Amino acid sequence: MQKANKEAAAAVERMKAYIAAHLQDSITASDLARDVGYSQYHMARIFKGETGLSPFEYIRRQRLTAAAHVLRDGKQRIVDVALDFVFDSHEGFTKAFATGFGILPKKYASYPEPYGWLIPRRYLNRSKSKMAGRSAGAELFVHASGEVMYMEETAVIFTQIIERPARKLILKRSVKAEDYFTYCEEVGSGNNNNSAPWDILCDIKEALYEPVGLWLPENMHRQGTGIYAHGVEVSADYAGAVPENFDVINLEPCKLLIFQGEPYDDEHFMDAVGQCMNRIKKFNPEVYGYRYAPELAPRMQLAPMGWRGYIEMMPVCLL
Repeated sequence: MQKANKEAAAAVERMKAYIAAHLQDSITASDLARDVGYSQYHMARIFKGETGLSPFEYIRRQRLTAAAHVLRDGKQRIVDVALDFVFDSHEGFTKAFATGFGILPKKYASYPEPYGWLIPRRYLNRSKSKMAGRSAGAELFVHASGEVMYMEETAVIFTQIIERPARKLILKRSVKAEDYFTYCEEVGSGNNNNSAPWDILCDIKEALYEPVGLWLPENMHRQGTGIYAHGVEVSADYAGAVPENFDVINLEPCKLLIFQGEPYDDEHFMDAVGQCMNRIKKFNPEVYGYRYAPELAPRMQLAPMGWRGYIEMMPVCLL
């Protein structure tokens, strides 16, 4: 374990060095993964684990910080600084800068020294931090005067309840995976940056819906296997082929409570998904006359796609 931790830390340091050397160039997830010899999934996971940030959140903050230093010099136009640090437009850079530092870049450049605005502490200290006594969604700000303030992040979650008929679930179990990243590490990557089983599930033409990641409830979990799997639902009378080493579970009719987060930029998917999952954990269906019913179906997540937001589904029944 200690050796693995050291390897992860060393890989993240190499990625940071790569980012620093290419801060004014386009950097993709495949670039970072290739530089350290990992899959994109594993690369993103260890980077988040070591820094508390997704790779692209770290890159953006590094670029904004470097851009602030250039603006302080006062010799370049804001639009030129924006383009130098790979922002698509003057407007996009201005919005990102104002969001990050709480001040417009033009006003910032006119100040003789940093004074009088909120500077997010995350820009000052990029190591992982824990805010004892505060909610996981709280953002820490440090004022120039030294006063500490907390501001709660907000997330809008849309919910609806749908009916699912009796059906079958074709799934590929794991050995010990508990989430998406450990599952992908275990089963391997497929052709389109998905898991290898995901590609196979996509080829099942009789599928009722798209493939899902799922957490198996106790009554569907097989001893000696992990709780996380990838699967797809087919009709109750499905008689087609089942891929080798895949299992089939019969599911009864049930209601599913659907949670859907707001759309997000794909490069920030880890932060968006994490925030949404945290809000889902706090949701109490009993307020609306339902209870969670894990015995009826697994908890499921759809493939994260920025244009539609993160989506989870949980079985429920009336109280």
